[in-house]
Amino acid sequence: MGRLRNVTNSSQPQQPRRVGILLHPARPEAIDVAEKFVQGTIGTGITCVGFGDRIAELRERVRDVTIEQGVLGDPGPLELMVVFGGDGTILWAAEGVVPRGVPLLGVNLGHVGFLAELESHDVHKLVQQVVERHYTVEERLTLDVEVVDPEGHQIWSSFAVNEVSLEKAAREKMLDVLVEIDHLPVSRWSCDGMLVSTPTGSTAYAFSLGGPVIWPDVQAFQVVPMAAHALFARPLVLDPNSLVDLTLSDQYVTRSVVWCDGRRSVDILPGTRIHVERGSHPLRVARLQEQPFTSRLVKKFDLNIDGFRSKGRP
Repeated sequence: MGRLRNVTNSSQPQQPRRVGILLHPARPEAIDVAEKFVQGTIGTGITCVGFGDRIAELRERVRDVTIEQGVLGDPGPLELMVVFGGDGTILWAAEGVVPRGVPLLGVNLGHVGFLAELESHDVHKLVQQVVERHYTVEERLTLDVEVVDPEGHQIWSSFAVNEVSLEKAAREKMLDVLVEIDHLPVSRWSCDGMLVSTPTGSTAYAFSLGGPVIWPDVQAFQVVPMAAHALFARPLVLDPNSLVDLTLSDQYVTRSVVWCDGRRSVDILPGTRIHVERGSHPLRVARLQEQPFTSRLVKKFDLNIDGFRSKGRP
């Protein structure tokens, strides 16, 4: 699943070890699990750096441990960012660490949790393997996004771990969007919007739109029309180095919005072009154990694998 790199190396030079901590903004159990993790790092040479508003609450629980205050926009040097939450919290953490190459390790408190590595009741394993640096790092494709006004000036840029979506702002209106791949026109759709998704995002928004599930180690991304009024309106799976341009027609006075991962957005006007290409910084996900994506998919979607074919097998 993506490119793996084993970080276990006892001969590594001894440097200050700083591990980030980010908690789900609301779930009470996030504090409980994070407390166990912080307590487990006492005497190991690891300094915990807390991010988000709930770190003050965590400090009250572990007064005998110093937790540095971090700023997600400028996290400083981190060995790892441990996230106590679901995939949404991991995407929040990604805003600060993806551009800096810091691996993310998720402790699942949510429901589906494709990005999270382990469940909250396994926090004892987390402490031991982080202390021993016994984990691998998986690198996943991301997207870089540039929004250009009708005069050709860049007005906004961002990156996306899951997807980039172009969506209409007015419910009663349709968008008219020209889609180009590698500077060649593919189709012009009247639709509710367009989605460009990574393999990581293929089990999220793209999945709900009928897009295919793409294994994380597949180097590709997909373009998915939203409720397009056309016979040809199928998801397109593209080479990872493809260039995608979505141009909002200037013939219709329809405002719309561009979202990255459902977290960062910009309002745009007709005539605006959204340029999407392979991200310059991959998403780095820390894995404590080898778990095939097939097994993760079956578990998270509770897929039935006990069909008639299993009957009578030895």
